[in-house]
Amino acid sequence: MAHDYAAFGFETRAIHAGQQPDPRTGAVIVPIYQTSTYAQDGVGGTREGDYEYSRTANPTRTALEEALASLEGARHGLTFASGMAASDAVLRTVLRPGDHLVLGNDAYGGTFRLIDKVLSLWGIEHTVADLGRIDEVRAAMRPETKLIWCESPTNPLLGIADLAGLAGAAHEGGARLVVDNTFATPYLQTPLALGADIVVHSTTKYLGGHSDVVGGAVLTNEDEVREQLFYLRNAAGAVPGPFDAWLTLRGLKTLALRMERHSDNADLIARTLTRHPKVTQVYYPGLPDHPGHEIAAKQLRRFGGMVSFRVAGGEQAALDVVSRTKLFILAESLGGVESLIEHPGRMTHASTAGSTLEVPEDLIRLSVGIEDGQDLLADLTRALG
Repeated sequence: MAHDYAAFGFETRAIHAGQQPDPRTGAVIVPIYQTSTYAQDGVGGTREGDYEYSRTANPTRTALEEALASLEGARHGLTFASGMAASDAVLRTVLRPGDHLVLGNDAYGGTFRLIDKVLSLWGIEHTVADLGRIDEVRAAMRPETKLIWCESPTNPLLGIADLAGLAGAAHEGGARLVVDNTFATPYLQTPLALGADIVVHSTTKYLGGHSDVVGGAVLTNEDEVREQLFYLRNAAGAVPGPFDAWLTLRGLKTLALRMERHSDNADLIARTLTRHPKVTQVYYPGLPDHPGHEIAAKQLRRFGGMVSFRVAGGEQAALDVVSRTKLFILAESLGGVESLIEHPGRMTHASTAGSTLEVPEDLIRLSVGIEDGQDLLADLTRALG
């Protein structure tokens, strides 16, 4: 890196780390290096940065990786074509046939599908455990356990895990702790500082922040893991294009501001939903009666923009609610400036049906955007009837 921004605040690093003005033109925004290959000064004579082919490296992507590493407090950052590509790369780097992992009992459906339906074909086994209970995690570990895969907050039930405690349990058993930090973002939580070994993100979500780009990232302090991930990414080719990297860099610049507003609106909605007669349960770590509230208050700067709740009347009532909102758009994904609503059992978590990770059929998940909070409340109130 041309400059060391470690001593600066989050907002400063989000705007400047890895994003110095272009030395040739003075452009203050990182250029989109829309190129597939690079001229060499003689055979093997690559120029600064070892740029030879854009599957291997691209300057726009490098800028994004340096910025993300700075925000997560990591030595190394690697970006991928999607969050699932990032997760797949981590799992295939750390695990080998015959290995075992511990997976949380509330996890993103795509992660569960990858582990349960794809990696199982290659001899990888997993055990599901409540990651909020360290003793249960220890009991689930085996001599061949190589990692614990954690989300905190979880998707979609907003569970909270003690990351320092999980890291201790993982390391005692000779395993690594991998934390999917997509819901929290590095603005709210930095798992590496709490003992995690690897952090993954779907940069599609809050980091990009505008529902216009798909991507993923892996952050780590382990040199060997970085080299293995880099090799696998180059060999398999799941890289983001330069425009995708540029869009994500643009999103990072306003991440702090957006997460504050997401958190403000989500807190308002969660507290209001707890008083609604047709809502039977609200999942939000900012609520004092949330079972992980105390740990969340220690680990998180704010409680984030995701809220889930259950409604009286079962699945059909939930389907009716998600079909009646106007400002909350019925769609998968999350983390954009606009508010989204979905039915996890039929949408993002359909792959968990019939498993121990199956979600309640009356559950609704909200990605609370940055619109006027009172407008969002009125929209939900109309939909609930």
